[in-house]
Amino acid sequence: MAKEEIFGPLLSVIRVKDLKEAIDVVSQSEYGNAASIFTRSGSAARQFTQNVTAGMVGINVGVPAPVAFFPFSGWKDSFFGDLHALGKDAVHFYTETKVVTCRWPD
Repeated sequence: MAKEEIFGPLLSVIRVKDLKEAIDVVSQSEYGNAASIFTRSGSAARQFTQNVTAGMVGINVGVPAPVAFFPFSGWKDSFFGDLHALGKDAVHFYTETKVVTCRWPD
C-alpha cells in the first residue's frame, strides 16, 4: 500500500524508530503529495516541516489537505501538469511551495 499513490478513504501508518527515519521514508518515495507527523515537540515538527519532501505537510492532523484558497501542492510523481490546482501557484509555479497544517494539544 505504501508503494503506490492511492487516493481515497485510506490511512497508511508507517512506524519508524526516530524522526530521521521518518524523513528518510518520505524522501525515498517517488511520490510527494502529503505527509503527517504526530508530535508534542515543536522542534520535531519544525524539522519534519523543513526536511520532508511533500507538498502538503500535516502536524497533528491526519489528512493535511488544505482548504480551497491554499494550493493543492503535491511534489515528485504526485504532481502532473504546469500548475498546482489552486491558490497562488498559478503565478508561482516555478517554486516548490509547502503547506503546513498544525494542531497542538491543549
